Amino acid sequence: MSADQALFLMNQMAWVAFLIAAPVLFGTLGVGLLISVVQVATQVQEITLSYVPKLLTAAFILIGLGGWMLARLIQFGTSLYQSIPAIE
Repeated sequence: MSADQALFLMNQMAWVAFLIAAPVLFGTLGVGLLISVVQVATQVQEITLSYVPKLLTAAFILIGLGGWMLARLIQFGTSLYQSIPAIE
């Protein structure tokens, strides 16, 4: 395997990992920012107040987009295994 092939596979792996993780990360980031703004506005500084909404957001995103995430991961794995004979 040449260095170019290895870098190409690592690039694909990083891109797929970003696509799979991005919805959950950005969803919880948005909810966390919204909760922080509400906490600042109401001056309620309870640290545990942000955990439950972020956890629920992550769960709903995983339920809603879990099939797509799994399909994307399976597609990457299948293409990786199919490219094994072409690797020198």
